[in-house]
Amino acid sequence: MSEKKYRVIQWATGTVGSAALKHFIHNPVIDLVGVYVTNPEKVGKDAGDIVDLPKTGVLATDDIEKIMVMEADAVLFAPFQNPDNLGHICRLLASGKNVISPAGPFLPNKWLPDETKRIEEACAEGNSSFHGCGVHPGYSGDILPITLLRLCDRIDSIEVSEVIDKVRNPMIYTEMAGFGLDPEALLANPRRSPETYKHFYSSLDMLAKALGKEIEEVTVKFEVATALKDIKHLFGEIKKGTVGGQHYEWTAWCEGAPLIVYHFYWQLGDSAEDIDPLWEEGESCYRVRIKGDPGLEVRLMGDKAEDGRNPFHGLPWTGLAGATAVQAVCDAKPGVVSHIDLGLIQPKGLVRR
Repeated sequence: MSEKKYRVIQWATGTVGSAALKHFIHNPVIDLVGVYVTNPEKVGKDAGDIVDLPKTGVLATDDIEKIMVMEADAVLFAPFQNPDNLGHICRLLASGKNVISPAGPFLPNKWLPDETKRIEEACAEGNSSFHGCGVHPGYSGDILPITLLRLCDRIDSIEVSEVIDKVRNPMIYTEMAGFGLDPEALLANPRRSPETYKHFYSSLDMLAKALGKEIEEVTVKFEVATALKDIKHLFGEIKKGTVGGQHYEWTAWCEGAPLIVYHFYWQLGDSAEDIDPLWEEGESCYRVRIKGDPGLEVRLMGDKAEDGRNPFHGLPWTGLAGATAVQAVCDAKPGVVSHIDLGLIQPKGLVRR
């Protein structure tokens, strides 16, 4: 039986976009037809060369208008945050292309009415679908815990934690995130706004609704850890006595009690000799803890690497969570489609001997 093929454009080829691009090149049910890049050094390169794979015959372009008129079923939209992103998404949708976006916005979301309205109008114009997705939000904080609910008789609360050692898993925006600053200064002016939880609200709300509940309010907590020594990382060094760790906590309350808690533990190092306090020991992971009867815990991390440790694949997972949803979004009804609308996604083309 022949499998339906989907014509796909990859928009942006950073770490997230490159993971998706590799998938599209390998997947036999995907026909890669276009690649949009912003790096001048990538313009004109074959898509395969960008990700160290054999040539595909598809050349990267930085011409947005060329992408807009290209015939395609879907666009995997994965640029850095940019004020122009929403406009580009709406143009793509209005041109008849379905959009799967790890860059957000993550819908449906009551806190994003203007974005929702513009995207819905563009979907109606192009008879297309939009799906915001990623690993968090988009997987570890919604799909993963929802699938675990069937193993429980009673749920008291659910905690989802993102635990990342930023030395072993470096990020280019370490200093931008506030590491290396005076702890009191960062506490007074967090680099991640207290309103950030609103961009994750679709996941919180989806999980609450899966339990038949409505969120009454979300409370926010922020604390920092101090570096106990100078700590080098891939992109620089932070000094002893400055911010070496950050913990964000968002709690969704239902019926007067905390029901869902999202934790973000970002640490430079994984030892009590590195920072104080060290909130989380062990390797980077996504973790779901369900308190109830029976309680359970699941950790999501990469398989063992050559050094014997488990790598953290947060950014590649973000790209793949979107790439493997392309087929389902293309086949979905027009408009904004959530994980609930898509049902249990069954991606084709993953088994390749």
